[in-house]
Amino acid sequence: MLLARFLSKIFKKEGIVLIDALGQKYLCGELKNKEKPITLKLLKKNLNWKLLVYPELYLGEEYYKGNIEIENGTIYDFLNLALNNLGRNKVNIYSTIVNNFRYAIQFLAQHNFTKVAKRNAQHHYDRGEDIYDWMLDSEHRQYSCGLFKEANESLEQAQTNKLLHIGKKLDLKKGERILEIGCGWGGAGRYYAKKFGCQVHGITLSQNQLNYCKEKAREQKLDNFLSYELCDYREVKGTWKKIYNIGFYEHISPKFYKTFWNQIKNLLTDDGICLTHSICSVNQPSPSNPFITKYIFPGGKVPTTSQITQNIENAGLIISGWEAYIDMYNRTLDIWRQRFLKNADKAKRKYGADFVRLWDFYLSSCSAAFKYADLLVYQIETVKNFTSVPYRTRDRIYNN
Repeated sequence: MLLARFLSKIFKKEGIVLIDALGQKYLCGELKNKEKPITLKLLKKNLNWKLLVYPELYLGEEYYKGNIEIENGTIYDFLNLALNNLGRNKVNIYSTIVNNFRYAIQFLAQHNFTKVAKRNAQHHYDRGEDIYDWMLDSEHRQYSCGLFKEANESLEQAQTNKLLHIGKKLDLKKGERILEIGCGWGGAGRYYAKKFGCQVHGITLSQNQLNYCKEKAREQKLDNFLSYELCDYREVKGTWKKIYNIGFYEHISPKFYKTFWNQIKNLLTDDGICLTHSICSVNQPSPSNPFITKYIFPGGKVPTTSQITQNIENAGLIISGWEAYIDMYNRTLDIWRQRFLKNADKAKRKYGADFVRLWDFYLSSCSAAFKYADLLVYQIETVKNFTSVPYRTRDRIYNN
């Protein structure tokens, strides 16, 4: 069987068992757990060819539809084993050809204009508030990786650590006006208003998030410090001494990287600082993951290092600080997944069993990609002038 031979080339460190729709078993690689090996069970005949030609899409799609089952483990276990074996390598020649074609088409067709960007944002963030209640931290409701300083640190503390770290990098001062691009549910702005006494203006493309932010500001009596607007970053006016965006850059298509950094230059005062917290791929530019694009983040694109640096330089900005988080997002995702699955029964009743499998695959695949593949997180500080960098040292960030 061709699929079995293909899987045997992937699972070299530790093997699996494949069971096709006719019940035929195939050993793929060398089994370490011979009594209860992780088993990929296909329930439809045509899946052999789908998984062979385009596994990046069809593995997740057919799993969430219930046409693939994992025995002696979970989809999380299978994906971690697969990517631990595969690493940063290409899956196979067939998917490489498909992806190269997709990259060319995607670059030409990915027009993330204002109306499209708004629709894409609402597709994900307006699904249902309870989904995010189940999995995100209760304090700041951050939908990006935390900064874990200790082995057993809680998600809530890790997210506070991250926000404080960003606040120090921005050298926030009482009374300063700050622009937050892609404010999410407003947790960062509320923290900076309370911690530093800053005036934060947040923009979002999600109506649900906008309503949530305004309600929380009223509840916590922060109306004098916080303001929010349903607005695209390309439509923002004025100038700001401090600008930050957390988990926003991944929603910009490559066609608009230049536009984004030119807008940052226009919005930033001559003595200002901008901080960007973004997922990044350490590989060369390639198409977005087709499963994530189709079902999770339409219009989203993880940038590469070169795509970030080149566009910053072309805009005439200076990179004054650069920090990589290598083992933070997978830990965050694992906690999100654990919390979501604790509420799986509620999710099934409201959204159906298919959605639970979809969300489980999404969180599991992303976690595995951060552990073993090409993803990490960068925090990038950009300025117009060297004199904008406070004290020109990092003491303000790393000294308590």
